Amino acid sequence: MRIAIASDHAAIELKSILREWMIEEGHEVADLGPDGSESVDYPDYGYKLAEVIAEGTAEAGVALCGSGIGISMAANRNPAVRCALVSEPLSAALAREHNDANVIAMGARLTGRDMAIACLEAFLTTEFAGGRHQRRVDKLGTPPILSDRIEPHQ
Repeated sequence: MRIAIASDHAAIELKSILREWMIEEGHEVADLGPDGSESVDYPDYGYKLAEVIAEGTAEAGVALCGSGIGISMAANRNPAVRCALVSEPLSAALAREHNDANVIAMGARLTGRDMAIACLEAFLTTEFAGGRHQRRVDKLGTPPILSDRIEPHQ
């Protein structure tokens, strides 16, 4: 599988660990940066990762920053991206199985090496279930008009 990975300065070490693990597992990995620990802005790398996913250059993405929150918000601004912030393997697997997530986000300051690898492995080895989940995932690409979809609460 071709996987893109990007981070901010806070997640350089975790990015390197996960990149090497993916390569050892036989994946082709595109490291979108940054290359050093000099302070950078996570939105720049979240947008860059989202662009690669939207273009179809990579089948999946890994987004990392200190908490995982900021870079996941940036990546999710692209309607082609379904980025899930996870901290343990079950949520990583469910993000794939139920939500067809194509990007996983984690926080380097919150998720240790072994847990991050376990999350990534669950994400990469879980298939989208489709079925009843497909219509929900289809709605993620189009901004909802809530008044058309939800009955007003009385």
